[in-house]
Formats: sequence, structure tokens, C-alpha cells
Amino acid sequence: MSTLTRARCRLQAHPFAADAALAAAVLACMVAGSFVDPHGPDGVDWGLRSPDPLSLVLMTLGALALVFRRRAPRTVLALAGGVSVAESVTGDPRAPVAMCAVVALYTVASTTDRPTTWRIGLLTTTVLTGTAMAAGPLPWYAQENLAIFAWTGIGATAGDAVRSRRAFVQAIRERAERAERTREEEARRRVAEERLRIARDLHDVVAHHIALVNVQAGVAAHVMDKRPDQAKEALAHVREASRSALGELRATVGLLRQSGEPEAPTEPAPGLDRLDELAGTFRSAGLRVEVARADQGTDLPAAVDLAAYRVIQEALTNVQKHAGTDARAEVSVVRVGPHIEVTVLDDGSGENPQDDPDAPEDAPGGGHGLLGMRERVTALRGTLTTGPRYGGGFRVHAILPVEPRTSAARDSGR
Repeated sequence: MSTLTRARCRLQAHPFAADAALAAAVLACMVAGSFVDPHGPDGVDWGLRSPDPLSLVLMTLGALALVFRRRAPRTVLALAGGVSVAESVTGDPRAPVAMCAVVALYTVASTTDRPTTWRIGLLTTTVLTGTAMAAGPLPWYAQENLAIFAWTGIGATAGDAVRSRRAFVQAIRERAERAERTREEEARRRVAEERLRIARDLHDVVAHHIALVNVQAGVAAHVMDKRPDQAKEALAHVREASRSALGELRATVGLLRQSGEPEAPTEPAPGLDRLDELAGTFRSAGLRVEVARADQGTDLPAAVDLAAYRVIQEALTNVQKHAGTDARAEVSVVRVGPHIEVTVLDDGSGENPQDDPDAPEDAPGGGHGLLGMRERVTALRGTLTTGPRYGGGFRVHAILPVEPRTSAARDSGR
């Protein structure tokens, strides 16, 4: 840090001492200027002269007023202007008392707005210059009178320039702080969205495969003694479901790795191309599933493809858990204009709470299944409708745009 910077910091830390030093400097300049006489008998003569005692008193009063220029700038300007007017009328020869008024006018201009600066500056210039020209001992065209006009104008202009620069620097600083806050908020929002997306994926994977494992384990326990061949088949399905669950969990949790860490997931996210495989896992668990598709030739974005797959997976998992042992599910995927429509129906006789999002988390059957589906679909600007069917069963219907319209939607498929 340079010497000038350190001195400036000290002055900013002690403004009253800085104003006192400025007042002393202004008083010294006024006193020194009062000894100069520009009007000699032979023209311009810069000889020495002695200032009047009244002028010394007025200079001292004006300088003392400047000590309080930050606390009451307009009051100080009125006092400095008053002593300057008094010096203009009584001083002969005149002392440069107007210097304190110029400093006070600069302070007012630097601490107020531009219209106020114009009004106060014009009033101060008019009063001081007019008084000096009309009531002073010198002719109205004397250079001292014109100097008062020039110096008051310079004081007002300089103060307004300083105020404008301060406002400009403050605006830049606020803009930078606002941009920094915006970046931090955006980063927090993205982290929250990514955390929510991973939580949805984990829920879908765990709920689906654990439901299958639970069903197959129950079948194996039921037929273990009488039909061991069916028990072995059920346990084989349990092993396959657990292997699939571990694989998908590894891929999902692998998204949390840093970019440079090894063993990053390379398997693509599941989509509708694996719909038959998904339906087969539920059929092997005893659920009758029928699939109908009318979306041939549709190339879906990764985010839409994953969302459609997860909606079907979660809906079939809820059918498996809640619709009863004799339930039958129907899955349809249809391309309708710029949208893809996914529908899952069941004719179960159970009450089928299907993870009501409005229910408390500790309620029986409460969870986040429907809430997760709704968040996935909403993130892609789609719509999801769920509810019981007339005559029994449940219906899940999702409408997804073929082209996602938000960057957040594209990020959710990564």
C-alpha cells in the first residue's frame, strides 16, 4: 500500500480531523492572499499590504464553519456566504474570504442531487457576485468580482462531478454484488435440482426392484416345501432383480463422482427401448402386463425418454404393491402430434393409495411416487393426471413434449 493510499484511508477513518485540516489550509490561503495587493499606483503591483482586522475575523469565522461542512453542509454554506457578503461590502482592500464559500458550495454539490446543485449554485453565485458588483468598493467589472463568479461556478461543477463519479462507482459495485448473489443463487438452485433429480432416480430404482424382490421372496417362501422348483425360479428372479437394482444404483450414485474420478458410469440411461424388458420383470413377478405402442419412428430426447420410462416403472410398481394379486395392467405409449402420451391402467380391487402426495409421509402407504412422477413431467413442461377409475382400478396419464423447452429439462436427462 502506497503512502498516499494510507493517508487517504486515515483521513476517511477520521473525517472530522480531515475537515479541520482543510479549514486550516483554507484559512492559511486566505490570510496569505490578503497580503497581496494587485492594484498599485502604477498599474498591477503585487506589493504587500496589511489586511483589516475585520477581514481577519471574517476569514477566521468562515474557516471555522468549514470544520462542520460534512455535518451540516447547507448551514455551513449559508455562514460562509454570509461572511463573504460582509467582506464584499466592507472590505477595502478586499480579502479573499469567498474561498470558504467556494469550498462550502463544493461540499453541498457533492452531497446532493443535480437539480438541487443547480438551484443552490445559481443562488450562491448570483448573491455573491451581485453583492460584490453592486455594493463593493471596486467597479463592477473588476477582476475580483469576475473571479468570484468563476470560482463559485467551478466549485459547484467540481462537486457535481465528484457526486456523479461516486454514484457511478456505487452503481458498479452494487451491480457486481447483485451479479455475485445471482450466481450464488443459481448455483444453489442447480445443486437443489440435481439433488432432487438423483433422489427421484433412487426412489424409482429402489421402489421398483425392492417390490419385485418382495413379491418373489414371498412366492419362494410359500412354495419352498411343496414345489422347490418354483421356489428356485422365484429366487432366481430375486437374484436378477437385485442385480439390476445394484447396477442402476451404481449408475445413479456414480453421477455424484467428480469428473476426474475413475469408474464413472458409462451405461446409458434407460428409456422406452427397454419397455418390453421392464414389462417382463413384472410378468415374472406375477403381474399381468399388456403393452401397446403407437410411437414407432419417434426419436425422443434423452430427458423425455427417461421420464416416460420412469413414469411407467413407478406406475407398474404401485400396481404391484397396491392393486391386489389378480390385477391386470395396461401400458400404452402413443405419439399425438408434438407430444408423447403415456398411460398406465389397472383394474385392481385394492384401495391403491399410490403414494398420495398430499398425505403425510408417516401415513400408511404414503411416499413420494406420484410426487416424483409429477416433478419429472412438470420439469419437461408436460402434464400428469392420476386418479381412480370408474368401476375400480387406477389411471396414470402423462403427456410429454417431444422436444423439451427448457435447459433444466435437458439437464434432468443426464
